[in-house]
Amino acid sequence: MVINICHQTPGKQERLSKANSPQREISASQLEMAFENNRLLPQLYGEYDQNLALVEQRLQVKITPRGNHLLIDGPDGSIEQARQILESLYELLEEGKTIAIGDVDGLIRMVLTSDAQLFLPEMKRGGRVRMARITTRKSTIIARTPAQDAYMRAFARNDLTFGIGPAGTGKTYLAVAHAASLLERGDINRIILSRPAVEAGERLGFLPGDMKDKVDPYLRPLYDALFDMMYPENVERSLASGIIEVAPLAFMRGRTLSNALVILDEAQNTTAMQMKMFLTRMGENSRMIITGDLSQVDLPPGQASGLEQAISLLGNIRGIGISRFGHEDVVRHPLVARIVKAYDRQDENRPDKDDRQG
Repeated sequence: MVINICHQTPGKQERLSKANSPQREISASQLEMAFENNRLLPQLYGEYDQNLALVEQRLQVKITPRGNHLLIDGPDGSIEQARQILESLYELLEEGKTIAIGDVDGLIRMVLTSDAQLFLPEMKRGGRVRMARITTRKSTIIARTPAQDAYMRAFARNDLTFGIGPAGTGKTYLAVAHAASLLERGDINRIILSRPAVEAGERLGFLPGDMKDKVDPYLRPLYDALFDMMYPENVERSLASGIIEVAPLAFMRGRTLSNALVILDEAQNTTAMQMKMFLTRMGENSRMIITGDLSQVDLPPGQASGLEQAISLLGNIRGIGISRFGHEDVVRHPLVARIVKAYDRQDENRPDKDDRQG
């Protein structure tokens, strides 16, 4: 339980009710929050109060811990945003979840863009923020940006979902997490993970080893995501039995994929014919998630990306969702977002941009 004590002017106080009935208007320059469960406070505040420091830095407020009380000073709007973030984090801890600095950053991003995202479920002005989440037996994944939140909700609304954007935005990771959760719930019978075998000008024939040795390096990110979502013994058993299949895109030709969630990663490296072939593999009770980054196409010069064509052709069809990510949605090292932004700026200024895309 959280109790808010609002200081509207020096010497005046108004004690509010439980956090389940949060205040709707704040005209104060100071807010005091009290948390009943002291055991949760070290996790809420973070090591060396790093969680509070991040909220202070991003919202331009001052947060002073006093035992199980927090005193928040700053502009009225920023105080309200800080309250939403701290109450939302505390609610996660009450549910038995653990929080990392990335979760704090994600809530800050969501609150800062909440006015533009009010159409999303459970985004209510003045209330707590409950971001979309995916739960497996091993872990719970919580959206860390508004784009991730919309993407994760799109999985439930559409049989075919596209995730388009730069590296580090969680497109593939969240898709694999969703697949693992559906498999554990029994909603699907198998997971199929695929990638086109084209990377930086290299082709499979030039790599040593048998077909598995040739293919595995290209599919390693998909394996990594699986092991994060599921216990190793379950992954190994499912791979051995075929419940989870990892294969290059060429192996999809001629198949009908039923009762499965099929993920096509790095789809910017598909040709138009490959993309059409893949999309028409969908069988009964199947769903597909297609991810890619149109700024990193490794196809030969002059070869159009099948992903770009699919988006332009299928964007208005019911049951198909398209989620777009930008550099602001990168959840890796902060430098990655700046690097992506710099490359995007360079591409926008190139006079030959249209020629390269053709």
